[in-house]
Amino acid sequence: MSIARFIYSVLMLALVPVLLLRLRWRARREPLYAHAMGERFGFYSTPADSGKVWVHAVSLGETRAVQALVKALRHTHPGIRFLFTHGTATGREQGLSLLQSGDTQVWQPWDTPFAVERFLRHFQPRLGLLVDTEVWPNTVALAKAHGVPLVLLNGRLSAKSLRKAMRWSSLSKPAFQALHAVWAQTADDAKRMEHLGAKVQSVMGNLKFDAVPDARLLATGLAWRAQADRPVVLLAISREGEEAALLKLLSDNPAYMRDVQWWLVPRHPQRFDDVAALVASAGHALVRRSQWGPQLPDSPIAASDAVVLGDSLGEMPFYFGAAKVCLLGGSFEPLGGQNLIEACACACPVVMGPHTFNFTEAARLAIHSSAALRTANLAEAVSQAHALAVNPQKSANMAKAADRFATQHQGAVQRCIELLKPLL
Repeated sequence: MSIARFIYSVLMLALVPVLLLRLRWRARREPLYAHAMGERFGFYSTPADSGKVWVHAVSLGETRAVQALVKALRHTHPGIRFLFTHGTATGREQGLSLLQSGDTQVWQPWDTPFAVERFLRHFQPRLGLLVDTEVWPNTVALAKAHGVPLVLLNGRLSAKSLRKAMRWSSLSKPAFQALHAVWAQTADDAKRMEHLGAKVQSVMGNLKFDAVPDARLLATGLAWRAQADRPVVLLAISREGEEAALLKLLSDNPAYMRDVQWWLVPRHPQRFDDVAALVASAGHALVRRSQWGPQLPDSPIAASDAVVLGDSLGEMPFYFGAAKVCLLGGSFEPLGGQNLIEACACACPVVMGPHTFNFTEAARLAIHSSAALRTANLAEAVSQAHALAVNPQKSANMAKAADRFATQHQGAVQRCIELLKPLL
């Protein structure tokens, strides 16, 4: 073990009490965080096993991204068994939809030598697939020591992340160099990872283009869009600060509320009640998705000037389907933006802010394809979204462009299948 990794390991051990406190704090709103906490440290109630393909999808977005690949691997390799690991409650909850008989799902081990060693000895995976950017120094080093090839697929690394990695190059470079292979999303991602010493085998594209929206939810949303008396504008997968800024703009511009119905879907479920309180404090009536009951109606319940809060999980195809246009959450604060591909796959035009470094190439291509618009700030975005929503012809043309854009860039799953053949 290098000196740098030794110091890092000591720090990770020292942070264990902080991790436990954080998990218990988050469990107050998301009880799943309190479930099987021992798994975080390599202690399992499931029997020891071997031979599974390990898929690490840390959060909700990564888990959704890998769904089509998992389905394709089950088709090409009947009898394949998977070990899924996640770091967040939303990722683990979404991962339940991937499980079949013989599969296992546990928390990602905390990146200490002891937890990772117990994880690898217990499960003995034949291969590890890390999704997007999940490269942890101890995990990678110990997997290599155990003879488990780790592949970073759908790999992305922004210029900002590269600068951070270079500041800790004594840790990051050995980790990237120890990966069996990297399959990058774009040529720029590949160059940045090669700068860290990674063995980039392929530029595979983005798995998120191959994700298929739930047909029932999307059909319900599109039916709502067709029958609504006023067009819906959706602030999609919003982050803290964005909802309050939007509500102030709506209060300052009554015409926005008169012409359009505004829907908010926060990124994190633990913020649903906080956002509901923001709507109330801004003086707007509120309708919560949870008030409709378990079934979604095919058309609007009633015309309403209220702000609608999408306080549910797993229903983004409905929300995108119902909206004439969406404002891309996470792009109006320096957070990198959320998944604009999912919106386009639901034929929902996108208006984004200046911060989309999580989806740099996808954002560029979407703008070039007339599926999305770039704005300098939220005020400009709200104005553009309002103008688009009340223009049926323009919004319909942009919806067609969004659908065409999402379809044109599919194919990453099939490229992954070909690349995996030598490893399986």
